[in-house]
Amino acid sequence: MQPRTLTLPESGPLLGAAYVALWLLLRPTEHLYWILPFGLRFSALLLVPMRQWFWLLGPEIAATAVIDLHAGMPLGWIEFLAGDLPQPLVVAIGLGLLRRANLHASLRTPEDTTRLLLSAVLVVAATTATDAVLLSLLHDAETSGAMAQMLGQSMLGDYLGVLLVAPLLVMLLRAPPSHKALASLVMDGMLVMLPAIAILLMLSRHAAPQPQFARVLSLAPVLFFAFRHGWRGACLSLLVTNLSMAVADFETHQVAPSATSYLFLAVAGTGALMLGSASDALRRSSERVSEQNVYLGAVNRRLDQLARQLRDAARGNLHAEETQRRHMAAELHDELGQNITAIQTHIKLAQARMKNAGLEDVSLSLNLILAHMRRALHRLLDDLRPAVLDEFGLFRALDEGPIRDLLATAGIVFVTDFHGDPRLLDDDTRTAIYRLVQESATNTVKHARASEFRLRLRIGPRHGTMLALLDIRDDGIGLPPRLPRGGHGLQGMRDRVTSLGGLFRLRPGVQGTHLRIMLRSNHGTSDAGRLA
Repeated sequence: MQPRTLTLPESGPLLGAAYVALWLLLRPTEHLYWILPFGLRFSALLLVPMRQWFWLLGPEIAATAVIDLHAGMPLGWIEFLAGDLPQPLVVAIGLGLLRRANLHASLRTPEDTTRLLLSAVLVVAATTATDAVLLSLLHDAETSGAMAQMLGQSMLGDYLGVLLVAPLLVMLLRAPPSHKALASLVMDGMLVMLPAIAILLMLSRHAAPQPQFARVLSLAPVLFFAFRHGWRGACLSLLVTNLSMAVADFETHQVAPSATSYLFLAVAGTGALMLGSASDALRRSSERVSEQNVYLGAVNRRLDQLARQLRDAARGNLHAEETQRRHMAAELHDELGQNITAIQTHIKLAQARMKNAGLEDVSLSLNLILAHMRRALHRLLDDLRPAVLDEFGLFRALDEGPIRDLLATAGIVFVTDFHGDPRLLDDDTRTAIYRLVQESATNTVKHARASEFRLRLRIGPRHGTMLALLDIRDDGIGLPPRLPRGGHGLQGMRDRVTSLGGLFRLRPGVQGTHLRIMLRSNHGTSDAGRLA
């Protein structure tokens, strides 16, 4: 569940009053490592619409003038105009230009984080450069060394202020963590951050080099939170760690932190935010990949279901086609075959009378025509439904049936090698095997100019499925380099195998044609055939 984000007041005066109150509350922190009022100003101008900037900068400038007047200004209003007034104006001008260049308050991606941090560096550098120019006009050259050191620490303090305040306000106003993420943050804070703070405070009380070691050690929980909880964890852990270091320095009466401390905090904070943003991006990418995998899994299951439906439909079409072939073969055999037999019988009975009438040559011609018609009918019946497959079974039909006669007539040696039990295959698969071998033998006779045709058939179970493995090859001239689609009946063979859920492979060889075919038997329609 995503919590509701905090909303800024719509009223300009109310927004300005809330901003000035928070600015005054953070003003005492300017003497620590970081200058939080600068970070608040940067963040407010980054998040608030530009039309309401007047209500932010006007009350701040007025409050600054009142504070300076109350504290006393040795140089009068010149000190205010040159020392305090330019900084808010330079920040506003810099952020105005950057926002028009598509800068937006976001740390969602490493690119957004880099853009935001670079913008902070540019604004801080412009502010420091402006202060340097104005201060050089007000002070003599003898104080330039101390002034440069002060400006350097001020620049790092301003950047640290942005580093601590801007991500926190972006999180609160634009991208709050979910309740689950917040609970995980609190739990890790108690288990990791509190012991780390205790160790930091304990080491800071000892003499050097323990305090420096404690500062380096304080980076460990920040990196842990950045990696585990993203940029939000880095932001909160960085803020807690800096507050703990400030408390430790207060207890040890160290009120003048070194430039090394400033630089260490700046580098550590920048690295932690970048690591956190990269971790968030990687986590989102992993989630998207997981979602895509789930979606693709569902799509694949749907495709498998459609493929099964298509295979079932194709198998049904083949079954219907074979049934129709069987019916047509039976009709042709019963009707046309019996009529041919009847005609031959009548001619035989009338042969003596036709001989007496001098029509012996006519009866002979009629018998030749009828014999030719009977042979043609037998070939047609074999094409429609090979009777030898029903009478002798698959192995004998392949080894001793019309396929061997076809090859022997063409002078081609037929070599067979069978293993397994054809009765374990369903009728559609047995018919498909016979058709495939028949089509291959026909292609070899017509096109291959081969001297040998080899057939190897293996039938057996594998992983709970009954498989038939066909290896068909000849030693002919092989296939042309560019095989036309559907040429030599290969496409029809491929379609038949695919419709039965099998695999069809045409393997290139040095000589001849080599086919490897795998068919899966459908146990649901398995019939017991004759064993060859």
